[in-house]
Amino acid sequence: MVTFRLHDSLPKERLESWRDELARLPEEEAAAEYYRRVEEYLDVGSGKAWLRDRPVALIVQDALLHFDGERYRLYAWVIMPNHVHVLLRPLSGHDLAGIVQSWKSFTAKQANRVLGLTGHFWQKEYFDRYVRSERHFAASVSYIERNPVKAGLCPSREAWEFGSAAARMSEGRER
Repeated sequence: MVTFRLHDSLPKERLESWRDELARLPEEEAAAEYYRRVEEYLDVGSGKAWLRDRPVALIVQDALLHFDGERYRLYAWVIMPNHVHVLLRPLSGHDLAGIVQSWKSFTAKQANRVLGLTGHFWQKEYFDRYVRSERHFAASVSYIERNPVKAGLCPSREAWEFGSAAARMSEGRER
């Protein structure tokens, strides 16, 4: 499971403050709390939130779908106003870092062109979590697809245009 975000979606000072606050906790607990705080903050939609723009969101969604079945198997995704969640499995000969870099490089160039911008579009780092069980897999799909509902962007997961739930519904297959 991967989360990547726009360059201006989370102030560097806030991240540093959280790291300082959480330094007293055991490493695993600190990491979980840090991730929770980041996710909560991202759902507010801070920054320019360029992914709210339909043409930009389409660029990102098309990029995610483009090599599905060739470089990776895409299980779930959602494009939020300032971040993206993806659940995937790299296929033989492809690694996660290369896949994410490819998405970010291609979409940054295209989005900057559409928006008339130059410079950074995505934050350099991304968050990833290894899915360890069927239960964790199901919870990850649910989290990803329900994220727009949780953030108050739509009434149901299928109502959010830029995600796997809507794509499955339009294909006539519900999970």
